[in-house]
Amino acid sequence: MLRWGLGTHTSGTRMLLKTLLVITSLLGSAKCQESQSMTQEEKTVIRDQIVEMFDHAYGSYMKYAYPADELMPLSCRGRVRGQEPNRGDIDDSLGTFSLTLIDTLDTLVVLNKLDEFEDAVRKTVKDVRLDNDVVVSVFETNIRVLGGLLGAHVMADLLQKRGERMQWYRDELLHMAKELGHRLLPAFNTTSGLPYPKVNLRYGVLNPLSRTGTESDTCTACAGTMILEFAALSRLSGEAVFEKNARKALDVLWERRQKGSDLVGTVINIHNEEWVRRESGVGAGIDSYYEYLMKAYILLGDDVYLDRFNIHYIAIMKYISQPPLLLNVHMHNPTVSVRSWMDSLLAFFPGLQVLRGDLKPAIETHEMLYQVTKQHKFLPEAFTTEFRVHWGQHLLRPEFAESTYYLYKATGDPYYLRVGQSIVEKLNAYARVPCGFAAVQDVRTGTHEDRMDSFFLAEMFKYLYLLFSEKSELPIDIDDYIFTTEAHLLPVSLSITKPPCPVNNTESVPVPQEEGLFTHTCPSLQTLFPNNPSFAKTIRDSYKYLTGVGRAFPSLPVREIELPLHDNGMEPVEFLRSMGISLTPLSEVLAGDGRSLKEHKGVYRVKLVAEVSQTAEDEELMPHVVQLISPPFLGRTVLTAGPAKFGMDLTKQEHGVKGSIVKASPYTACGPIHNAVELKGKIALALRGDCMFAAKARQLQEAGAIGVIYIDHREGSNSEDTPLFQMVGDGDSNDDITLPLVFLFSREGAVLTAALEQHHNVEVLLLPKERQLGHDKTEKSVGMNIKLRLAEDGEAGGPTLEFVLEKDELILKEEDEEDEEEDELRGQPESQQQPQSFCTKAAENHRTGLSSPNSDCEPDTNP
Repeated sequence: MLRWGLGTHTSGTRMLLKTLLVITSLLGSAKCQESQSMTQEEKTVIRDQIVEMFDHAYGSYMKYAYPADELMPLSCRGRVRGQEPNRGDIDDSLGTFSLTLIDTLDTLVVLNKLDEFEDAVRKTVKDVRLDNDVVVSVFETNIRVLGGLLGAHVMADLLQKRGERMQWYRDELLHMAKELGHRLLPAFNTTSGLPYPKVNLRYGVLNPLSRTGTESDTCTACAGTMILEFAALSRLSGEAVFEKNARKALDVLWERRQKGSDLVGTVINIHNEEWVRRESGVGAGIDSYYEYLMKAYILLGDDVYLDRFNIHYIAIMKYISQPPLLLNVHMHNPTVSVRSWMDSLLAFFPGLQVLRGDLKPAIETHEMLYQVTKQHKFLPEAFTTEFRVHWGQHLLRPEFAESTYYLYKATGDPYYLRVGQSIVEKLNAYARVPCGFAAVQDVRTGTHEDRMDSFFLAEMFKYLYLLFSEKSELPIDIDDYIFTTEAHLLPVSLSITKPPCPVNNTESVPVPQEEGLFTHTCPSLQTLFPNNPSFAKTIRDSYKYLTGVGRAFPSLPVREIELPLHDNGMEPVEFLRSMGISLTPLSEVLAGDGRSLKEHKGVYRVKLVAEVSQTAEDEELMPHVVQLISPPFLGRTVLTAGPAKFGMDLTKQEHGVKGSIVKASPYTACGPIHNAVELKGKIALALRGDCMFAAKARQLQEAGAIGVIYIDHREGSNSEDTPLFQMVGDGDSNDDITLPLVFLFSREGAVLTAALEQHHNVEVLLLPKERQLGHDKTEKSVGMNIKLRLAEDGEAGGPTLEFVLEKDELILKEEDEEDEEEDELRGQPESQQQPQSFCTKAAENHRTGLSSPNSDCEPDTNP
């Protein structure tokens, strides 16, 4: 047994230790990776690199795609709607109006490319038409095109007034914005005031030629992300109708919030105002609704928006925020999480928290997101609460860069410059292609998608350039503007230079008194942003190794533990990893550490990356099998399977569960089952991935299946090379799942699916391995049981953490400092020395697979 002291005496020490061990590495000595300050020369080099990257992306669009809406960077041509395969709702942002050019206009100004800006404005005025017979998304057209035109008009007007350029400009972009606003207005012609999600630019919504108007639902963000652009258009044009309609839509969403929780759902019916999807979060479907409430207050100076935002924010922090996670909950029952994954769009939220002045949770969530990017290179479109990939796509989204910029502005901490530098480097390394930058189809494989959305130029380069620029180096005073959700620039002076529309007064809402420190006061900057260089670092350090990426700090007051697990004996290494324990080769840890590096070949250092929980002493993994019993197999084909911690307990079924197998459709079983009739009374085959094991089980149980065999989606995985694991549920109660559930790795799964394809009717038996048909009852399986448990050390008087390797009674123990002279080996005389026990045991472990047959056995004087 290996044991090391972790402290002296205190009440409740076990709970304290459990909490500390969740995120504290036990055994680190790598150098601290916290970045040092960045010199002005370094910032200049990176900023110049960002400009070069922008030139590559924008230049490729203008060379290969313009006047098309988007660039296809792999094909080196423009994406023209109707000429490429239809992508469904994704194409609703394309309106044959040179989308990428308009979306990029004010980015040209921020990057000080004023000649290019003037040329691009001329092209927009000359070439772009807004009366095309095409159905577009009201939301996307508003934030990208209307916002782009307004931001560019504000920039053109500023440059003209300076007398430097744009002297020919006569508000043409504002006139185009007003035209587009009128073309979007028919979408608001509903009894509720919530807009239709789509509109035909030429024929509106209800016209027989419009090909739209049949939609009944819209997302909360779609209806609630109009106020900035529409209010700015009203105040710049003098036509109140735009702000009036956007405000009315916000009023409906506010009234339809769940009054008990103050949360809103994701999808609402535009006619009867009933919620269609009641899950609530801060990511896709809702995100910019909250953002626009806060920013509408900043832009328009209306307290109503701030009051509403504050009430929502209290609810978010109460129910959705579980630092550093932001989870979706049911709006009517907000203590219930409705999914175990997060989408990448929520990465904007730390930036919004900075605007509100709530810095600590902003730092926490941003650090979590950064750790995910370090693990997967980019933020996957969705990732689980265990930080694994849920949807592998990465569309070059800018939200993480946005929050990085806001945090740097708030703290001045150079750490965020290093984060920005990593974004730049990864874009160049993994997304750059000869004709621009391509979206990543799957972060796990690095494959590309022939897609470069306009927001990449509108937002990503704007935030990155601003991150590495001093205010004096910018052509505008960036603090005079608020960013729309598409990062277009609207002047905050609108609230005082342009009078509010008289019809837009809204009754104030009561605000709970207990909501927060900063709601009704001008907060102290010292309270918000403490003048302490270690403030943000102290918060981040708690989450630095959240995903298991990276190494621990050298200053932790704990001792090292070395285990003789050899390089070519990877089975025990993988076994430890499956238990949440990371192993790092000692040679990697000690490199550059200033200490003399002895021979440590094959010696690993253990690092805890998962929460330690106390389990029963005799708990161990019980292998299961899938035994093919129909002709021609007749029980001779037996596939090793992993069990589940939920569902039917097969160890309590004397004869197992028997049935014919049928592939689920869809194969991942993450949605409604299409072949329920075929599955009824059968054992379902389902592919791992896309959703939780429990979610698949519920879908298949509802479809009438009597059991489920999950098959690993990782090609080539097999039970010989990879340790079995026990499937776990989704965090909620899984008592409703009564099916037997087993897991096959890919290679074993391929045997099963091949048998099904060849023989069509294949009957199998699911049962524990020790009960398989024809199994020799006297045969004993050989394995090892590794445990972590908390224990009280009666002699030392302090709590300890025990690391136990149990097989053939091998237990090593390292005591507290008072007992360092004592070495024990259970079942051996005390005179037996520990290094000798390692040596003796290595020969025995050759038979059990614990170490390599070629391992050299030498006494280690520093176990």
